[in-house]
Amino acid sequence: MKKILIANRGEIALRVMRSAKEMGIKTVAVYSEADRDALHVRYADEAVLLGPPPSNQSYLVDDKIIEVCKQLGVDAIHPGYGFLSENAGFAKKVMDAGIVFIGPSPEAIEIMGDKLSAKAAVKAYNIPMVPGTDEAMTDVSEAKKVAKEVGYPILIKASAGGGGKGMRIVHQEKDFEEQMQLAVNEATSAFGNGAVFIEKYVESPRHIEIQILADTHGNIIYLFERECSVQRRHQKVIEEAPSAVLTPELRKKMGESAVDVARACNYVGAGTVEFLYDNGKFYFLEMNTRLQVEHPVTEYITGIDLVKEQIRVARGEKLSFAQDDLYINGHAIELRVYAEDPANNFLPNIGKLKMYKRPQGIGVRVDDGYEQGMDIPIYYDPMIAKLITYGKDREEAIARMKRAIDEYRILGIETTLSFGKFVMESEAFVSGDYNTHFVQNYFHPEKNSKNTDAEMEQVAAIIAANIFEKTAQTANFNLNGQKQTVSDWRKNRL
Repeated sequence: MKKILIANRGEIALRVMRSAKEMGIKTVAVYSEADRDALHVRYADEAVLLGPPPSNQSYLVDDKIIEVCKQLGVDAIHPGYGFLSENAGFAKKVMDAGIVFIGPSPEAIEIMGDKLSAKAAVKAYNIPMVPGTDEAMTDVSEAKKVAKEVGYPILIKASAGGGGKGMRIVHQEKDFEEQMQLAVNEATSAFGNGAVFIEKYVESPRHIEIQILADTHGNIIYLFERECSVQRRHQKVIEEAPSAVLTPELRKKMGESAVDVARACNYVGAGTVEFLYDNGKFYFLEMNTRLQVEHPVTEYITGIDLVKEQIRVARGEKLSFAQDDLYINGHAIELRVYAEDPANNFLPNIGKLKMYKRPQGIGVRVDDGYEQGMDIPIYYDPMIAKLITYGKDREEAIARMKRAIDEYRILGIETTLSFGKFVMESEAFVSGDYNTHFVQNYFHPEKNSKNTDAEMEQVAAIIAANIFEKTAQTANFNLNGQKQTVSDWRKNRL
């Protein structure tokens, strides 16, 4: 394997490229017109323009990506996460073209991509499941009977769903029909599949996931857990490893269940099995058949580069370690730094990075794809960076996260840094006594906001940056005071 194309953009594309470079593997970037000046494009050995900014005209055009691979002699494709990473059809096209797909088989992606087929696949392994239906419900009256048997509150979920789409919580029988129709409509619109099923609603759960690795020789191991309970709109914002609540015995049980889930679909590569946890009990939720956004916290506590392991598995190599070789060392926390306004219901806040300065120091890692002066495109996920801190224990990891947040300088747009600081200082988070309702239970920006000196300093800094930028542009100098020159890094690129 001498050349890999990364079918993605931004920080994950850079993340994969860096590991590939350490392995002596050449990389190919693909990009849209909106990402022409992106860091991953500059970093790659070769870069190819796919098309206009909308992802359905660029990053999702699978035939064009495969054609680029043929033209440039690419051996393998790493899909990152998002876009085509969990698209079974794309994985099959890649393999049919004689290119290695760095991920699981199309069959495994298909099985685990549908929550009902996933439940059916793991049923033989006696894995704990949330009480509910095992098949799609289309008849409203029949579904209503099932809901009554399961007991309210219940959760109506889209079979092909994700990210909270096609999901409705129903507390009373009188609301069932309306909520089911809304769930079906939303699922049809979002996924082209209106199939829904019913589960008992676990009212105060924690979201805990297990990282697994599997090779082509039948070896499957788990790399412990990540706690992902701090969420907004059913999507994660802060993750940590290990969880503050799991005992060694429970960790082992959940890890072994995750291995069984992987075994149920003949899984190969890196994947994540997600569970709901409540009062000492855990229930299988779903499997993500790709690398997760929050994989760095697992890398910190295990010392294993998950991207390198993905590549080695794709090359047909055996896992170089066994389950008994793994142990948890220290604690890691990740904050997803989004271009969102936490005080305005986390709505996207797109714009130019007037100032962008990363935190530094021991135990701090920043995975990003931006630099000062760049715009956050409106076409893609608004995540700017992943801020990860590591410490010998949870207390030190939290202290480092607070310090890193204070050092991070992002001006020109609103971000989730302030929310991250709020979480790190929250008694519920510090104590470890929190669940997936953290935001609605504790985060009330209208009560917590204060016009502090720090905020006034930030406003002054934005004004100063604007004045300095205009002055520099007028004088044809950049922000470092150097004469501007035109970069030629795009020469000889397709």
